[in-house]
Amino acid sequence: MSFDAFIDTGLFVWIILPFLIFAARVVDVTLGTLRIIFVSRGLKYLAPVVGFFEVIIWLLAIRIIMQNLNNAACYIAYGAGFAMGNFIGIFLERKLALGRGILRIITRKNATDLIHSLKEQGFGVTSVDAHGSNGDVHIIFMVIRRTDFIKISELIREFNPNAFYTLEDVRYVREGIFPTRDSAYHRNLLGPFKFFRKGK
Repeated sequence: MSFDAFIDTGLFVWIILPFLIFAARVVDVTLGTLRIIFVSRGLKYLAPVVGFFEVIIWLLAIRIIMQNLNNAACYIAYGAGFAMGNFIGIFLERKLALGRGILRIITRKNATDLIHSLKEQGFGVTSVDAHGSNGDVHIIFMVIRRTDFIKISELIREFNPNAFYTLEDVRYVREGIFPTRDSAYHRNLLGPFKFFRKGK
């Protein structure tokens, strides 16, 4: 069977072609999600590179769609790829956990043990006494690497399980106290991005 004959078969039109569109859309939306995240993290050299490949793949996908406007399966594949690309992009961003954030911890229970444990782990901690709606509270402020958030949340649950805490992204940090990196995992994961942060 010739290639021209193959592309006219039902297998290609209703299965292979929609799958190709779906896959292309997943990749380009995933890259687009990561690009936006890289821009917000100040990775101004990495974001354009990702954007270049994002647009090229999008053009390929839209070209196929325009050539098959009478194929409903292509529309469904295009929409499904967009949705899945957003999901995968957010998933990858959480795994990479790039950048730093401000962590605020508010607890009514005495936070001395929690603060002591955080300092022992090498984290910089600023604490103040305050008054909330239901009485006196302790507020802890920390600027942390987002990769450390899981570790810190485990300490919070251990010492102050009912504490209220929030994490917000920080674009720029000049000074700070952070635990030293002795994990090969973190070096391998974040190493490729160090070059792109130098021009920040």
